[in-house]
Amino acid sequence: MIILDLAKVFLPSILAFAVGILITPILTHYLYKYKMWKKKGGKVDMSGKDTPIFNKLHQENETKTPRMGGIVIWASAFITILGTWFLAHIIPNETIQKLDFLSRNQTWIPFSTLMLGALVGLINDLRDIRESEHGIAKGMSLKKRLLIVGAIGLLCSLWFYFKLDVMSIGLPGALVTFHLGWLFIPFFVLVVVGIYSGGIIDGIDGLAGGIFATIFAAYAGIAFYQQQIDLAAFCGLIVGGILAFLWFNIPPARFYMTETGTMGLTITLAVVAFMTDTLGGGYGILVLPIIAFPLIMTSLSNIIQVGSKKLRNGKKVFLVAPIHHHFEALGWPSYKVTMRFWIISIIFAIIGMILGLIG
Repeated sequence: MIILDLAKVFLPSILAFAVGILITPILTHYLYKYKMWKKKGGKVDMSGKDTPIFNKLHQENETKTPRMGGIVIWASAFITILGTWFLAHIIPNETIQKLDFLSRNQTWIPFSTLMLGALVGLINDLRDIRESEHGIAKGMSLKKRLLIVGAIGLLCSLWFYFKLDVMSIGLPGALVTFHLGWLFIPFFVLVVVGIYSGGIIDGIDGLAGGIFATIFAAYAGIAFYQQQIDLAAFCGLIVGGILAFLWFNIPPARFYMTETGTMGLTITLAVVAFMTDTLGGGYGILVLPIIAFPLIMTSLSNIIQVGSKKLRNGKKVFLVAPIHHHFEALGWPSYKVTMRFWIISIIFAIIGMILGLIG
């Protein structure tokens, strides 16, 4: 039985990786043929001012490298999960049928958030590209994106609260939970929005891909331990899709992940964390800040920078935020920043997974 469970987890990952590798040349051809990159590089900060340090580091590459590479991740996941489901329903073989991991109780919600977030992110990326023809691209405003992400989080929270009867989060110790009652709903939304804010880590070739793959691999391990095999397989599926993306995103990147990748991944990560909490008899939420530490750290660096500039008459804590660009501004090569962030991500993912398994 354990062998079949392991196969059910690892096979989708391998298939998603293979599918991602196969579809990438088609996607790349389209992205380059239609010049799906910013026509004018650079960005502005939240106050609308130019960001000279960032623009010096990345402005040139932004006008040469296509966006929307995150399509590789969700498209390979979509093809694999539906392909597996289709085979399980047309081939009268018990083993193949057991490998189907599209289930209502474990994977429908995270799969839906992955695709919905990817679609909204894709719309934002297309607007970003189009608007760059007339100046610095903005896409959807941050406020609009936060409202959309919050709305998705609200829908999920209502499903958890009313349909799944979840109104508490797990704590270390047997059968120990912290009851939130109706406050579970705003707490759920807050977690979703908070993790989404960490999506700004997608700023250096290879950085976001390696970190997201590590995070979802850790939750795959936690879900497997909780005997949520379908959810573990889904997390493995995402890891496979991310690794296919990463194959082409390492320096020099063939494309960037952008919102169509980061929005779906961050929202789904938050959902997976709740799925591995009281529903799985664990505390996936408690270890989320540890496993996803690079995302939290990146988001906090932006908050600290903005707060410092407002409260200290324009004085900055970092040369440029988010923090990975600060290290670039200090003179670190981008590949060094990426590799060291990968190492940090792996260490914290291991720590978080261990804590998530020993409760």
